[in-house]
Amino acid sequence: MDRMREARIKIDPKSAEAVYHCVSKAVAAAYLFDGPAKETFRKQLWRAADYCGVQVITYVILDNHFHVTVRVPKAVPVSDTELLRRYCLYCDLSDQDDRARLATIKCLLKTNDSKADQWRKSQLAQMGDVSAFMKKWKQRFSHWFNAVHHRIGTLWASRFCSLLVEPTGFALEAVSAYVDLNSVRAGIVTDPKDYRFCGYAEAVTGNVVARRGLMRIYQTLPWKHTQERYRQALFGIGASARKGKAAIPYADYQRVTREKGEMPFSEVYLARIRYFVHGGVLGSQAFVQEQLAGYENRTRKRPRTRPRPLPGPNDWHGLHMMRNVRRDAA
Repeated sequence: MDRMREARIKIDPKSAEAVYHCVSKAVAAAYLFDGPAKETFRKQLWRAADYCGVQVITYVILDNHFHVTVRVPKAVPVSDTELLRRYCLYCDLSDQDDRARLATIKCLLKTNDSKADQWRKSQLAQMGDVSAFMKKWKQRFSHWFNAVHHRIGTLWASRFCSLLVEPTGFALEAVSAYVDLNSVRAGIVTDPKDYRFCGYAEAVTGNVVARRGLMRIYQTLPWKHTQERYRQALFGIGASARKGKAAIPYADYQRVTREKGEMPFSEVYLARIRYFVHGGVLGSQAFVQEQLAGYENRTRKRPRTRPRPLPGPNDWHGLHMMRNVRRDAA
């Protein structure tokens, strides 16, 4: 007889917020996830978090497993408007069937009868809980991965592991740093900002939502001071060698300590080098707007973008790009 699963240690979201560090491995620990798969999984992470109403503190996606630190806020009522917004995250509004379903749901909510209440309950059951979030994220990716690779069956080795983390203080900082340092310990990079598929790299390259996650560690600090303090923590922890694991070179740790975590422009530049490849159009705001107008004139289609300033410090002399690289570039 199989041993019964141990119940997870969880905090009731009705009583207080909670932070969890979660880990899940691919089936047989196989190295299944290439660059395109990681990119899809990354995009689906932000969508699943938004849908479930949780906050990603940070994450890392590797070839055969992933880590995510996620905050589940204290439960609050969710309006019908917000439920519909989250529902639309997984709708294709260019699809006639999806539009028809959405119209039916809107009409249903106006009646406010038992069927409307049933729909609300079915949506809320998928939100506000770490297990619901992990299920949503992993299932969506499994469907995509199996369809693309013409495979069937489970993609994951077992149910995910979770650790309840104190939501303030050093515990949260240490766990978050552990997550972001995975690519260093695996010998992929010597600086976690250089590993594309982690929360710290996303924050450094300007993802506002990723920055908010890391800012949660220090509660009241703005991004500049969060970046400096967290970078010092990353290098302090990452320079400690573990048997069989790579580590941040001690000279780099000393350099970052001298710099007090502040990133020189040369490092910021390298972290954003993808904008000079995948930005679509790069130049002044007026230049990018002119190219978008020309596109609309040639194709008779309104472009689904606008000039975007390069994210980060104000050292880019007004440079703008056409495309949000973190969302659009493969």
